[in-house]
Amino acid sequence: TPYHLPTGFDNGTVISTPSKNLVIFYSRNSPSPYSTIQNIVHYYSLYQSTMTNSSPSRRRSLATCLLALSSALAANNNSNNSNNSNSNGNDDDAINVWTDYAILPQACVTYNSNDVIVYSMYAQQSRHCTDSAIGTYAAAVPTFVNAYLDQLQNNANDSHVDFTYPEMAAYLDCTYRQVNGKDYYLQVGCADDGSQALAVNIYEDGQCTKASTWNGYDDANVPVDLSIEFRKCTPCVIWTDKNDDEIDDGYYDYKMTNAPLCRTSWEYRQSCDAKCQMLAREVKARDGWNQADQILLSILTLFGCGMLLAILKKRQKMSNKDALLEQAAITAAGLQPTHILGVFFLLILVIVVFALLNLKKITWALLLLVNILLFAYLMKLTVDGSVKETIVGPDGKIVEKEESDDDEEEEDGPVGPTSTPAGNYENPNLPPIS
Repeated sequence: TPYHLPTGFDNGTVISTPSKNLVIFYSRNSPSPYSTIQNIVHYYSLYQSTMTNSSPSRRRSLATCLLALSSALAANNNSNNSNNSNSNGNDDDAINVWTDYAILPQACVTYNSNDVIVYSMYAQQSRHCTDSAIGTYAAAVPTFVNAYLDQLQNNANDSHVDFTYPEMAAYLDCTYRQVNGKDYYLQVGCADDGSQALAVNIYEDGQCTKASTWNGYDDANVPVDLSIEFRKCTPCVIWTDKNDDEIDDGYYDYKMTNAPLCRTSWEYRQSCDAKCQMLAREVKARDGWNQADQILLSILTLFGCGMLLAILKKRQKMSNKDALLEQAAITAAGLQPTHILGVFFLLILVIVVFALLNLKKITWALLLLVNILLFAYLMKLTVDGSVKETIVGPDGKIVEKEESDDDEEEEDGPVGPTSTPAGNYENPNLPPIS
């Protein structure tokens, strides 16, 4: 049955994918044939539908054609693999066995006007990406996403479960669309609202290099049904439980050497310099205060305000003697009360600025420090206010006074068991000395 190929694939070559039992096409004129093969995912269902809906004779004819092309396909694939190996430079750093390796996707950022995924590679997956990384690299979003989908397909096949490609996979290549009579090109890239999400971006040219905008955003109105687990350490080889009857002698060798995500990320890695890595780190610092943080922040703030009000209230009741002693201690330290107030309000301003910048650690530290200082000063005022002033009278007896204000004295009431009212003190009658 004749099949009409999409525009741009008219004079293409047929390439088989034995692992998926499918056939895809790529153009001889494509600037990067291997990349095109990697990215054409949305044509798979067309061939599956053809095989399912065709008559037995047509399916046998198609199978015969594929068998006849097998030798040419193998030669073409070997030629592509050889070209890719040569284009990647020196093979001394090639990795054949991926059992001990792991990959950590960090962020999706725009670097040098291109959407890339920044990731790190680790040589000891048993440490869960806590050791030193082999390096931090960047890869184009379509390349990384396609390898990610291949890895998911590989895991699903190994677990004997069905895997359905997301709709966003149709935009791994630069895809033409016409909206309201205007030409656009769509391709998978980074989302506008964060570095931990993907989106289908809008471009003006057929190479998807010049970004376009729609209502101020370059994200297309395409459902996002694909997500990458950023900040999660992923082993390159994922093992599943298998019975001995299910596997053959080559199963383990195949698993150890077939790691689509890590292999593609390693082969097509690009250097990620300090600026590139800084973009990924800046995204990490943008995480705001979650609900639990806001609740705890509110509790500490209210606790500090309550202690400040209690301090002001106790200072109003402070005796003149305690106020003078405190003033003398401050002066001896070379400070003035205005200095202390200025430092306190400056510290509060710094805490507010750090909180607005989402610098959590230093905000928590300064806020706890302020609460501790306020609590310590409040305890000091409480202890000083609870101590009664004692006076030793001329007769040697101790007289206690609850208030020590110099300008207020009680006019009535005894101050001692046998004393007279204040201002009429008389010497006691002593017996004659013989």
